[in-house]
Amino acid sequence: MVEAIPTRSRASRRRWREVVPVVLRWALPVLWVLWASLAWWAEPRESTEAQLDRDLAAGRVVSVQRAYGWADDDAYWGSRPRPQYADYGGMLAWTVSNGQSRYTYDVPPDPFSYLGEPDRSAGAGLDWRYARLATIPDRWNTVGGWTHRIANVAALLAGALTALWLARLIGGAAPLVGTRWFWFWVGLLPFGLGVLAWTYRELWRPPSTPVLDRGSGWRGVGWLVLAGMCISLLVSTARVVIGTTAVPG
Repeated sequence: MVEAIPTRSRASRRRWREVVPVVLRWALPVLWVLWASLAWWAEPRESTEAQLDRDLAAGRVVSVQRAYGWADDDAYWGSRPRPQYADYGGMLAWTVSNGQSRYTYDVPPDPFSYLGEPDRSAGAGLDWRYARLATIPDRWNTVGGWTHRIANVAALLAGALTALWLARLIGGAAPLVGTRWFWFWVGLLPFGLGVLAWTYRELWRPPSTPVLDRGSGWRGVGWLVLAGMCISLLVSTARVVIGTTAVPG
């Protein structure tokens, strides 16, 4: 009985090492698909002044915020974009009831706001657009209905995806195709594509024979820079060709 305990312990650890790759093989792609779907839906889309008027007329606008740009342009790929608040910023961002957010640079600030606080309850001579905007909350981070719920869930999924990948990369068996540092840098590629690449090469299609020249950390940095530039170029081109509705950002 005394010798059976470590034997069962070793068998348990062996089964655990066999089960974890199988679970991650499916869990990581599923988490990525869920994240990508929600992030695509909630990603801010560049719009127009005319679209703002249509949303206001239909009562679809849930929250608005005047800003001068986005705070998270170069942040972690799974983070939630936030407009940088500015009273008289050149950008107006708004959320709509279907869970999406839009922004445009074509809406001038409320001209009456320069003259102090007008009596907004009576309209105080404001045209209908500014009168409608005056009744909508301007707290982007705390008001916005489904828009912020969807964006928050997408951020949580991205965090879970990254945490599982890092836990396996750091605490699991040594990678077969590249070193841990190689996959760490590749894993930083935009949109989680590096994590998908690791999942495919290390879990779905691992090499059948040992790789003598595994990718090093410096090679991973090179792939990060080169592939990152290519991805950015492809996304920018697709946004011009297809439009910001299909390729938001």
